[in-house]
Amino acid sequence: MIDIVSQINATQREIANQAVATGEGRSLLLCRVYDAPIEDVWSACTDPERLSRWLGPIEGDLRAGGTFQLKDNAGGDILRCEEPRLIKVTWVLGEGMPTEVEVRLATGYDGRTVFELEHASPAQIVDELVRSYGPGGTIGIGCGWDLALLGLDLFLHGGVRFDPATWQDTPEGKEFAIRSCHAWGPAIQAAWGTSADDIATAIAFVVQHFAPETSGDR
Repeated sequence: MIDIVSQINATQREIANQAVATGEGRSLLLCRVYDAPIEDVWSACTDPERLSRWLGPIEGDLRAGGTFQLKDNAGGDILRCEEPRLIKVTWVLGEGMPTEVEVRLATGYDGRTVFELEHASPAQIVDELVRSYGPGGTIGIGCGWDLALLGLDLFLHGGVRFDPATWQDTPEGKEFAIRSCHAWGPAIQAAWGTSADDIATAIAFVVQHFAPETSGDR
């Protein structure tokens, strides 16, 4: 069994303005500490065999200047790869506009690793999501990254192979999704000054995507 509350609480979440290659952008920021040395976390994030055990099968020329493709997920260019502290890639789903994902690692207290993930999108993408779906569009992206960070933690602590697509359909996975949606509420509210009623509506919208036929109350 996964301690879902502890996993949700382990991550700090924020939304901020951030420049991207195409100009003004919006960033989702996630930060948590892993009880593993930085070299182990770096390897889990860059070694294709290990990466496939918690994020998904990956192919490509995995070096700075190369490309990558996650099975049934995003692909892109590898912009920077500075062992063992920084990875930056473009992140493209289908025919969508490129976004950027940067992972930063630092050695923390007692040999643990501080892990930061920043997903920066052109402002027009995020603003269009908000116009079309309300804050729920951004919450959905954040929930997806929460699931990835959970998978990394499970892998680092026991080598557990984690299949997000399968697990998120389980009762435990749906519980995690609901709590993740709620956890992003304060970050959305702080970024856009969204009303409590609009946040509640947005959370309910995303919950029905990740965990249909649930009330979403937490």
